[in-house]
Amino acid sequence: MKWKKVRTVDGETTIAQGLHVTDDSAGYDAACKRVLPEKAILARIMKSCLEEYKECDVNDIAEKYIEGQPQVSAVPVLPDEGGTVISGMDTEDKSVHEGTVTYDIRFRAIVPGSEEQIALIINVEAQNDFYPGYPLIKRGIYYCCRMISSQYGREFTGPHYEKIKKVYSIWICMKPPQYRENTITRYRLVEEHLVGEGKEPVKNYDLLSIIMLCLGGPNGANYDGVLRMLDVLLSNETSEAEKRKILQDDYDIQMTQTMERKVSVMCNLSKGVREKGVAEGMTNGILFSIKNLMETLGLTIEQAMAALKIPDTEKQKYMDLLERQ
Repeated sequence: MKWKKVRTVDGETTIAQGLHVTDDSAGYDAACKRVLPEKAILARIMKSCLEEYKECDVNDIAEKYIEGQPQVSAVPVLPDEGGTVISGMDTEDKSVHEGTVTYDIRFRAIVPGSEEQIALIINVEAQNDFYPGYPLIKRGIYYCCRMISSQYGREFTGPHYEKIKKVYSIWICMKPPQYRENTITRYRLVEEHLVGEGKEPVKNYDLLSIIMLCLGGPNGANYDGVLRMLDVLLSNETSEAEKRKILQDDYDIQMTQTMERKVSVMCNLSKGVREKGVAEGMTNGILFSIKNLMETLGLTIEQAMAALKIPDTEKQKYMDLLERQ
């Protein structure tokens, strides 16, 4: 994929009309990750999913509690003892011993009513397979552990573990299996008394949570709130105009010029993904028909293509594809 950075009128560098895409699906996935860091979107995710912000106004979350600008780019952070430490919330943890972990979106937020910070990661899982060779929840747990371990040397040193900050890993799954559609699930550490009732303050162990937001569609149950908002925003079927209207009318999200550009790019890319899918489907259908005629009627490849009235300009393409199969 080739990206052309364009300086916008409001001074922000973003994806714009100079975007050149060689892989539509990858471009669409990247465009989604450019839209999600908008504070208006993050604030609504936080209010719906994180208990620290349930009672907060979304505007307060966006303006008061989200610190700085959420990061999408990858800058290395070396948490290993003796390594170089880069302050701030970057999207990549690079450990000499454990390898590199790249986060989609990473940012800090202030806990309401205190000066305490928590660290949040939002991961966008856009692939068709909800189980890409491993359970996503295990990856989320690993990301949380890496966020905690990378605090050493930055948030605390020596034995001062009391300074460890809470972390979240939030997964937005765009194409989950049907039984997970339109669900929000939280996984976290809890205290369990096996013998007796010795209690530990919750803040001492409630240090990591994984949230799974599994999108579905309007035909399923629970299609409301943040699930509907994200489905509309990230859908490759909903038009740009319809997205804008729903976000503004139903969720009071005012579309800035920058956000409109990002949504526009995402919609243009989603159209490319759909058109590419249709084209691939037609190609596969023609290949199937050619092979079927060859096998059932004993035709040569040339005779089969002639029977299907395939233009001469496209015959070589199908011959090459059949040779590869």
